[in-house]
Amino acid sequence: MELALIQYANDVSSEAHVEVMRRAKPGMKEYQLESVFLHHAYMYGACRHCSYTCICATGENSSVLHYGHSAAPNDRTLKDGDMALMDMRAEYGFYGSDITCSYPVNGRFSSNQRMIYNAVLKAHDSVISCLRPGVKWIDMHELAERTILEALEKENVIHGGDIDDMMARRLGAVFMPHGLGHLLGIDTHDVGGYLEDLRQRPKEPGLGSLRTIRELQQGMVITVEPGCYFIDALLRAAKDDPISSKFFNWEEIEKYKTFGGVRIESNLYVTAQGCKNLTNCPRETWQIEAVMAGAPWPSRAPGSCVTKT
Repeated sequence: MELALIQYANDVSSEAHVEVMRRAKPGMKEYQLESVFLHHAYMYGACRHCSYTCICATGENSSVLHYGHSAAPNDRTLKDGDMALMDMRAEYGFYGSDITCSYPVNGRFSSNQRMIYNAVLKAHDSVISCLRPGVKWIDMHELAERTILEALEKENVIHGGDIDDMMARRLGAVFMPHGLGHLLGIDTHDVGGYLEDLRQRPKEPGLGSLRTIRELQQGMVITVEPGCYFIDALLRAAKDDPISSKFFNWEEIEKYKTFGGVRIESNLYVTAQGCKNLTNCPRETWQIEAVMAGAPWPSRAPGSCVTKT
């Protein structure tokens, strides 16, 4: 029953995300995208509540990890060339979902947007392909970091050293300062991340933000949400560090100064042999561009998620 409720919340949220994706265009306000999501989730899925305040971030706002609160109320005007980062989720029967989609507001990825997006998508997919009972979550976080760093090095955004050296200097946390994901259930950040024998959190940048370091167990529901952001404060600190600074191509970094960030988040159920992705949103760049141009996106349920009476 619990899994069925989480799956339903995911189905409704996935469809609402697709609707927002279709409606987004330059000139709108971020809060209008929030409104589309809330209306669709309630009107067509009977989800009256969200798991938490919607994060509807565009442009530079998408580098603010928990943007959308009362001091930053999703009020920016969408501009042509912006990336949108939509972290929104519906709740049903007290059980939640937690989904993030990122895409260009004009419906077409630029070369820089495509590169960053695909780096994050590769990290997202690589982690999911490894999920099964017994896997250590901290290893999955480091896999995501490494995958993103490799993509950035390939495009000469970072350079001048071995990826292992960059990992040792915690460069991954400059671009992904948050943890890879969290347990999901009645609470968005569900309990159980740190048990009595796992009270000690890691101290290193990035790793210290992990909401769990447990080994995965069958029956867990956990989010996978890698991201890549260009956050001024973190980049300034890296530039001031004489050792870390040498790994950055600061001329290239400058091109991403107003980029913001990309996050891709799905909800995974750990099975005996692997995992099941409960989320059903367009992920490949060609899928996103097609949906934003009006192409259909298949719902997992026959018809739609509309509650029948």
